[in-house]
Amino acid sequence: MEAPDPECGVNVVMDLIGSKWKPTILWRLAEGDHRFAQLRRAVGGVSEKVLTAQLRELERDGLVAREDHEGFPRRVDYRLTDDGRELNDLLDPVAAWGDRHAGRLARSARRA
Repeated sequence: MEAPDPECGVNVVMDLIGSKWKPTILWRLAEGDHRFAQLRRAVGGVSEKVLTAQLRELERDGLVAREDHEGFPRRVDYRLTDDGRELNDLLDPVAAWGDRHAGRLARSARRA
């Protein structure tokens, strides 16, 4: 079986955000900067370990920026970078498509 084309734009994007949590993390950060605990509550259902790993990958890929603040207690804020905002804006039509087709797709999944 041949591997997906790494030059294909869709594959590039899916490599960046093709996980269970990354699209939701981007969507929540589009609302504004979040501290870790705020983001975990906003995303809902994600473990601390998984959220940490996903944020590190998004930061590595230049979609999320992390800012450490000095002092006690330690405070860390996460925000979208310009690239992260641009990508998140491109996901809006994907979300609209999903909203329009969610009912039909859920019924299809139940029959399968």
